[in-house]
Amino acid sequence: MTGDHQTLALLLFSAFVAITLAITTWVSRHRQGSAEEFYAGGRLFSPMENGFAIAGDYMSAASFLGISGLIALFGYDGMLYSVGFLVAWLVVLFLVAELVRNCGRFTLADVVAARMRERPVRIAAGTSSVTVSVLYLVAQMVGAGSLVALLLGGTSEAAQAWTVIGVGALMVIYVSLGGMRATTWIQIVKAVLLLGGTVALTVLVLLRFHGDFDRLLLTAAERSGHGEAFLAPGLSYGGDWTARFDFISLGLALVLGTAGLPHILSRFYTVPTARAARRSVVWAIGLIGGFYLMTIVLGFGAAAIVGTDAVRGSHASGNTAVPLLALDLGGGAGSTGGTVLFAIVAAIAFATILAVVAGITLASSASVAHDLYASLRRPRGKPRSEVAVARAAAVGIGAVAIALGLLARDLNVAFLVGLAFAVAASANLPVLLYSLFWRRFTTRGAVWAVYGGLIPAVVLVLLSPVVSGSPESLFPGADFQLFPLQNPGLFSIPLGFLAGWLGTVTSGEVPDEARHAETEVRALTGAGAV
Repeated sequence: MTGDHQTLALLLFSAFVAITLAITTWVSRHRQGSAEEFYAGGRLFSPMENGFAIAGDYMSAASFLGISGLIALFGYDGMLYSVGFLVAWLVVLFLVAELVRNCGRFTLADVVAARMRERPVRIAAGTSSVTVSVLYLVAQMVGAGSLVALLLGGTSEAAQAWTVIGVGALMVIYVSLGGMRATTWIQIVKAVLLLGGTVALTVLVLLRFHGDFDRLLLTAAERSGHGEAFLAPGLSYGGDWTARFDFISLGLALVLGTAGLPHILSRFYTVPTARAARRSVVWAIGLIGGFYLMTIVLGFGAAAIVGTDAVRGSHASGNTAVPLLALDLGGGAGSTGGTVLFAIVAAIAFATILAVVAGITLASSASVAHDLYASLRRPRGKPRSEVAVARAAAVGIGAVAIALGLLARDLNVAFLVGLAFAVAASANLPVLLYSLFWRRFTTRGAVWAVYGGLIPAVVLVLLSPVVSGSPESLFPGADFQLFPLQNPGLFSIPLGFLAGWLGTVTSGEVPDEARHAETEVRALTGAGAV
């Protein structure tokens, strides 16, 4: 890219970073010492504000960069991510949002521990939440590295590495100083920027084809090199039965995983009532739905205007399709319009990454402090406050995410998020649904449900083609692949539910009917909710 691209994009990056740091500094002047302030922003946000923040949390680099790239490379099959990410919100709206807000305080473990022995349940749920959060963080780090590689011409691995480290440092600052209140306002600002940029690009793509969507699709198919197969199922997930099972596995993970994502569940605690939580999700569905419809236009637009080969040539996994599309729509390389539009899109994508990593880091540090530390600490002397532990945990989680982000920088960000969704659906969703709806559920069942989904999901990913056995793997030179599917959801999700059932029916513990009745009334009516 030219020096103009670099200068303008870096100026816009710097402007967003300055604005978000100003927000964090302003918020940090308010009292952040209490757990409710740090974890839930004092529960003071309106449904509309929280809806925008949820949308900001959810519309990540995977959505903006990864999905559009997959559609540009694989056409119809790439749209599975758009559909899966959107349909998942119906599960959240009807099964989770209001009940979680009524039953918990800050984390997933609060909901489960309401009727179980706290210590084993909190340790299991906290471990699972941190694992899911770190996987999700890695995807955002990879997106940041891809973006800066494109900006600097794709040759500087050192620049990618420093970008990942810089994003990690900023996310630690946001969380440590500002807590949930700063994170929420950063999400809102980012959601407005992202939706505005996506609308502008979508309009420009449709104007290029005079509003004729059929012509857009046919041109995309022609320039893809696959012809009509580009617009039909099977280009990525067709062929043999392994690919078809991978398709089913991914679909299950995307649709069921959202309801188990720690950083999404924690957003329901930032509003004052369960009704406000439900209305937040309605706002979020409207914003997210419009956004994912537009990613379909951007993906096919990148294939039609930039060309599939050019997208793949810039980044093998398609992560740079949208910035390249913006460059072309603005007038091409070297033009003023192209330079400005490219820089704006790159800055929006970078803002997206910074905002999302802040939300995920806050949720995972809350799990470490509120669940793991609170359960494992021994009453010797004066214990450190939960908020102090959460701030320290943010540093450790940031370091792990940076290391893994450097390792996985060549993988597609939407694909990486699919793995995080699979682990969330396998480990968190079974224990959440059983706790809310099954009267006989016991502590052993809860612990088994978490580990019975978490361990198989992680092990199957380690033994899959994602890690070894193919040129696109994390370790292309090694081959210890034993599991053929790239996404483990098809096997690990049922195992999580089965383990929870098996742990319950083999447990000698007598279910506490009174506590279940109390939890049920609280979940459905909000009576006694914090």
